[in-house]
Amino acid sequence: MPENCIFCKIVKGEIPSQKVWEDENFLAFLDINPVQQGHVLLIPKAHSDYIFSMDDKQYAEILNRAKALSEPIRKATGAKRIGLGVEGLSVPHVHIHIIPVNNINDIDPCKGKKASQEELAKIADKIRKEIAAAKL
Repeated sequence: MPENCIFCKIVKGEIPSQKVWEDENFLAFLDINPVQQGHVLLIPKAHSDYIFSMDDKQYAEILNRAKALSEPIRKATGAKRIGLGVEGLSVPHVHIHIIPVNNINDIDPCKGKKASQEELAKIADKIRKEIAAAKL
């Protein structure tokens, strides 16, 4: 685990985050520079820097977790759809962007804006309630 990886520090609790869901292998939390309100990042807890380097089981698991989280996030935000993005360049730790979308240009990463902790806490609470209702 690289010592300077911000996501590894979030997993270890060294950096605070608005967690919306986690299990033994994965963690989902709000992006602090959301493209849209309710923009969630899903990461593996074990450091991996490239999604296509993951073994087939881990790769399938992270995509299945993203799929399971998509409907609670959509319901919590009132979005028409959920879009996914995978890049891993801004932070070299596998992460899937789960983004509520209503228009074709809603997923543009250049539109990300710093959100206040209050804004993040409010939407995180809505998402957690929908996740609990979905029994994930």
